[in-house]
Amino acid sequence: MKYIDMHCDTILGWLEQEEGREEVDFAQSDLSVDLDKLKRGGCLVQNFALFTDRKKYAVPEKQTMKLYDLYCRMLEQNEDRIAPVLRFSDIEKNEKEGKLSALLTLEEGDVVFNDLAMLRNYYRMGVRMIALTWNYPNAIGHPNVSMSDFSHYKAADVLQKPNEKDGLSEFGKQYIALMEELGMIVDVSHLSDAGFWDVVRYSTKPFVASHSNARAVCCAARNLSDDMIRALASKGGVMGLNFCADFLNDRGDERSTIEDMIAHIDHIRDIAGIDVIGIGTDFDGILSDVEVRDASMMPALAYALQEHGYTEEEIDSIMYKNVLRVYKKGLK
Repeated sequence: MKYIDMHCDTILGWLEQEEGREEVDFAQSDLSVDLDKLKRGGCLVQNFALFTDRKKYAVPEKQTMKLYDLYCRMLEQNEDRIAPVLRFSDIEKNEKEGKLSALLTLEEGDVVFNDLAMLRNYYRMGVRMIALTWNYPNAIGHPNVSMSDFSHYKAADVLQKPNEKDGLSEFGKQYIALMEELGMIVDVSHLSDAGFWDVVRYSTKPFVASHSNARAVCCAARNLSDDMIRALASKGGVMGLNFCADFLNDRGDERSTIEDMIAHIDHIRDIAGIDVIGIGTDFDGILSDVEVRDASMMPALAYALQEHGYTEEEIDSIMYKNVLRVYKKGLK
């Protein structure tokens, strides 16, 4: 079995370990993602996010560069096991050489600080996917829920507020146009509903919702409505199944089960087809009690899908082939 995971926050986990004066071990750790777990789980490509909460730091770019340094050190110290994806052919090359592939992403596109020159520099650094917003309005667009709406982040209370009014700014439209020209994939997870529809309107290549589920199954604004899922499918894009309980179910008990995951997959398949479904675990960025607790356990989801009646071809499409198709069209 192979899989592609479009989103994890593991680099931030490594940085927190290092700043807590723990020795960072990229191969074996208590995080959900490390090199050994990725290998055991059958990972083909792991997307690694540089997540910067730009309101938390006086100099946000310094935080981003700390994260980038850890990503580079992981690659440098393990060049026999994992290699970066800068173009689509790298995925095929790395697999032939028996290596994992790492695809670098940004979660919070505003770290370019209103300057497209910075976007080009991130491309030169190896970034190949960008989530346009996080939970704050920025120069690109708006999230569905602004962190200014609440003082204590509790998803069950606040993630019910789709923003159908505030879309992409003029800078945001220039931003996604340059991303597509360079060969970077646009990611609409966290983006407002209005921003999503602007991406549908202005994008020329398939885009992704790297870690978002179906709103009809779990009523969180971070998830996509049925109309949004159909539009994403019509653009040739893909959405990554998020393992966070707050986006999987409305129970409020923090349990994230395989049964929950299959309920979303079933619904998305029924309304838009298999080809729009992928994986975006959000590993090491969630606090849920996850049945698929780490990367090594990804085959459990594939096995459950088989038991649920999905064919081998459908499971391969969900686990990696759909995302691979988007990468082939979006990366240069």
